Amino acid sequence: MGSGPAWLNDSVLYQIYPQTFADANGDGIGDFAGVEQRLEYLQWLGVNTVWFSPCFASPFGDAGYDVADYLTVAPRYGTNDDLVRLVDAARARGIRIMLDLVAGHTSDQHPWFLHSRDDASDDRYVWAGEEVAGQPGWVASPGTRPGHYLQNFFDIQPALNFGYARPDAAEPWRRPVDAAGPQANRAALREIMAYWLDRGVAGFRVDMASSLVKDDPGFVETSRLWREMRAWLDSSYPEAALLSEWGDPAAAVAAGFHADFFLHFRGRAFGSLWNNRAGTHDPSWGDGPCYFDAEGGGSVAEFVAEWRGAVDAIGGAGHVALPSSNHDFSRLVCGPRTRDQLAPAFALLLTWPTMPTVYYGDEIGMRYVPGLPDKEGSVLGATYNRAGSRTPMQWDDGRNAGFSTAPAEQLYLPVDPVPDRPDVAASRADGGSLLHTVRRLIALRREAPALRTGGEVEVLHAGYPFVYLRGGTHLVVVHPRREPAAVPVPNLAGARPVDVQGVEADGAGVTAGPFSYGIFLLDPAA
Repeated sequence: MGSGPAWLNDSVLYQIYPQTFADANGDGIGDFAGVEQRLEYLQWLGVNTVWFSPCFASPFGDAGYDVADYLTVAPRYGTNDDLVRLVDAARARGIRIMLDLVAGHTSDQHPWFLHSRDDASDDRYVWAGEEVAGQPGWVASPGTRPGHYLQNFFDIQPALNFGYARPDAAEPWRRPVDAAGPQANRAALREIMAYWLDRGVAGFRVDMASSLVKDDPGFVETSRLWREMRAWLDSSYPEAALLSEWGDPAAAVAAGFHADFFLHFRGRAFGSLWNNRAGTHDPSWGDGPCYFDAEGGGSVAEFVAEWRGAVDAIGGAGHVALPSSNHDFSRLVCGPRTRDQLAPAFALLLTWPTMPTVYYGDEIGMRYVPGLPDKEGSVLGATYNRAGSRTPMQWDDGRNAGFSTAPAEQLYLPVDPVPDRPDVAASRADGGSLLHTVRRLIALRREAPALRTGGEVEVLHAGYPFVYLRGGTHLVVVHPRREPAAVPVPNLAGARPVDVQGVEADGAGVTAGPFSYGIFLLDPAA
């Protein structure tokens, strides 16, 4: 399998949480018409691929990750026709739309499950008898069918049956992967993807992609399943992209995905950069300081090592994606980290060889809002409330920050109440804002092939500042620390500043001021 459609190589992804991006009908919840009204902004920013968190019909016990109908848009967002119109309008502006595919489970209100809970012969889900009662992950049947079903995340999300890698006759619920139910579910995945691809979407980000086949050491059977899906896509929809929520790019790309994200729950590549433990946090993610720490207590070496390991394993067959944050993790601005400290973070995000993903609002420095109530399953633990990263997009300084005309009490989540919250309108008017920095970096990445996904990188200094060379032509300096620092770097005579904030380069090396970055074009004759 190749690395996939060429357009993916140059993508700058932008993740939209549809509930809180833009509300056109004034009901307090975002919708597709609202996104369509804001396409001009996305085009101006320079992003070329938008990924929506789940937008299908759902009872919203887990914010739409509990799907009740894969082929119907949730009425809160509009209709299928509204989504198709948005896809077409975005394409006219050079923006592709990707959807979120929840492949491993459905809502317990999905018609498939409503049938399965009353029909003991149906094996579209994983069912067992009383012998599993009280065991973690098993939920008592809500229907006439006796026994228990296996959940995949929350109890309201029964696991679709893709079989077990190691069947056992003593445990008859461990069906083989080629049994009727697992095969029906594989066919359904193809049908769902084909339905939306035929309507113009550019591909899918697959939720919990490694969770499908159960008891699968090394994800051997799960990988075989996804390679089967990839082969079908390559044949039927060769321009479609398949991204995964796996958290292990080496494993995910080998399993057939075009790209996978470094994420908070697996490894330290992502957390060692951003996680200051001031917003969402789980002790299992590690408690060491992150590199983007104002006091300079972290190390970029963890990120570089995991990235190199992933890239070496992938061998050009796909991509590693790096997000600024996401709907499950703290925004870059959280706790003591302020938006005035973010320019070097975006310099790394948009010049390192990974595929950059901007979470909506991060580009203006929206913050993680602490202390919010549980909303549609947002709370996962005492220090893990995802609602703080899902608040309404801040468009202007008007009512509800321009997100909605609804009364404040009707909003999906409250707008950040701090008086100095950033917004798009003010940021666009201020040429020195973070938003303009992000826009310039996106444009520079588009104009300079050496700075795009993939390509060569040479690390010259893995400390404070972080200094690396892209494509032999562009020197990048990233310094997220409060205290200035200098490091000798040879052969910088004639280095021409391209986009610089607080960094100097001369014959002796580079000097970086607080929270600074610099991109320089090297003189090949020097």
